[in-house]
Amino acid sequence: MGDASIPPGRRRFSPWRLLPVLVLLAGLVLFFALGFDRYFTLAALREHRAMLTDWVGQHLLLAVLAFMAIYAVSTTFSLPIGSLLTLTGGFLFGALLGTLAVVIGATIGATLVFLAAKTALGDLLRAKAGPGLQKMQQGFAANALSYLLFLRLVPAFPFWLVNLAPAFLGVSLRTFILGTFVGIIPGTFVYAFLGRGLGQILDAGQDISLRSLLTPQIVVALALLAVFALLPVLYKKFRGNKI
Repeated sequence: MGDASIPPGRRRFSPWRLLPVLVLLAGLVLFFALGFDRYFTLAALREHRAMLTDWVGQHLLLAVLAFMAIYAVSTTFSLPIGSLLTLTGGFLFGALLGTLAVVIGATIGATLVFLAAKTALGDLLRAKAGPGLQKMQQGFAANALSYLLFLRLVPAFPFWLVNLAPAFLGVSLRTFILGTFVGIIPGTFVYAFLGRGLGQILDAGQDISLRSLLTPQIVVALALLAVFALLPVLYKKFRGNKI
């Protein structure tokens, strides 16, 4: 009797569905409230460098797994330390292994955010979506993988935002995982490669800015990759206009 007033095809929204999102927000708040942010700085890396490198040298597999877990947690709670962690991955493990560890950890964390958002808010936001969001939803439906690759390749879009938007726009879990894993490889490799030489900068005691590490050539290369990711969408649109 209590559900008789609910129109067919619509489900009652339960506040309990917001629990995953509230947990993620609480984790972000606690990260700063408990002062954990002071352990994720270049100064802290310089201070604990010898201990970290010795531990990695003695326990490589365990170190990689621990790093992936930390990266997954960082991504899940949208902590603003992703760039530093990626540089650290390259510094500790080298460009290739560092890239692999970051990509796996980031994909796991992003997927957890995607599932939490889709479970808690996906149906509600799609039901209340305006024309702009509906148009984006149509674009994802036309070629979700290409759009997602484009969003992952363009550094101008915050990583946490790209974790959330597909959950609201009907992107499948399989497409999200594939697009995330493949799409973040180029940018991750750039940062990990730069992190490989971070030891020399730390030895010199120089000030370092994460933004200054991205040269114009690297930005142009990432932009070209982003355009390449959109080629299937542009080709489909061009063919559609000719028919």
